[in-house]
Amino acid sequence: MIWYYFVFKMNNRGSIIAFVGFGMIVVSLVIAISAVPSDIPESDTFLISSLFDGLFDDVSEPFQIMPGNVIYTSYSTYLSDVSLLWGIQIIDYQNGDKLLINISNIFGDSYGKFVQSDSVIFERIFVEQSDTLNFEIENIGNQDLDFVIMFTEDPENSDIFLNSNSSTMQMVVPLMISGFMLILGIIIIIIGIIIIMVDLKNNFKNKRNY
Repeated sequence: MIWYYFVFKMNNRGSIIAFVGFGMIVVSLVIAISAVPSDIPESDTFLISSLFDGLFDDVSEPFQIMPGNVIYTSYSTYLSDVSLLWGIQIIDYQNGDKLLINISNIFGDSYGKFVQSDSVIFERIFVEQSDTLNFEIENIGNQDLDFVIMFTEDPENSDIFLNSNSSTMQMVVPLMISGFMLILGIIIIIIGIIIIMVDLKNNFKNKRNY
């Protein structure tokens, strides 16, 4: 086996370190796969909000919009001095799908303009006091598309993050661990490769001296 040759035959510390890093990457991928729910429907209508049950205060029904048309929707906040997390998912996203989102309140104060050119966009805006936010969403792409819009107030203090037994936390925590192990594994592999190169260089010099 290749790994056996590198680890034992070469008797090289760099190979051993690199092999450990590779093992960490494999373990991280296994953890990530096991953390994702197995009952995710395999369809084009899969909604991201279903992965984070309880995170969003409101998830709209699908909107359908033709190129050049505009859809208006609104969301009323109830808290003050908190952030509002909102997101839009284009269902069955195709290359070239694009939305222009203009957000303002009932007094005409702008909360920003955003262009969505990917399947999903998430943004946060700070709300100083309870307000009604109007979302003007224009299809600036070339084809009809469907989308849903999601809202949640004060996401940092959401109950699902405070409850370690929530389905979201049971998925997020392993994914965080997996991400950490993946990055650490890559770093260890790089260190191992560097050590291999240094050892090979030293061995070459020793052979030349003989």
